[in-house]
Amino acid sequence: RDHARTPMQWDASPKAGYTTGTPWIGVNPDHVEVNVAAQRDDPDSVLAHHRRLIELRHRDPVVTDGDFELLLPDHPAVWAFLRRTPDAELLVAANLAGEPVQVELDGDWAAAEPVLANLPNPPAQPGADLRLRPWEAVVWRRTR
Repeated sequence: RDHARTPMQWDASPKAGYTTGTPWIGVNPDHVEVNVAAQRDDPDSVLAHHRRLIELRHRDPVVTDGDFELLLPDHPAVWAFLRRTPDAELLVAANLAGEPVQVELDGDWAAAEPVLANLPNPPAQPGADLRLRPWEAVVWRRTR
């Protein structure tokens, strides 16, 4: 668990810009390449993706106010769910494996648009044969 609790990597300095003192746990050695300063202006960075997630949460009330429905609860690699309000739905599908997957999703999502994805060129619409690349996550939105 501690590998996920290392000091925040702000920059490439010796203690990642986290402190001038001694942190209670060591700084990850990758802080020279993986840090906020290195990702700040990169639109394809993890930081940029997190900013887009936060912006979606603030912009679209379906994220916070929508009912939750888990899809594919027994799938070993895909985490998929719906968020639904009377006006709109979000479908979130994420492949949590290092191999491509194909899944079947019910419903007519032909009018849906991808609003967020972690990889370029996400599937335009989910459907009966949704294919997700390794580690791919996509959010689609449709109005009701």
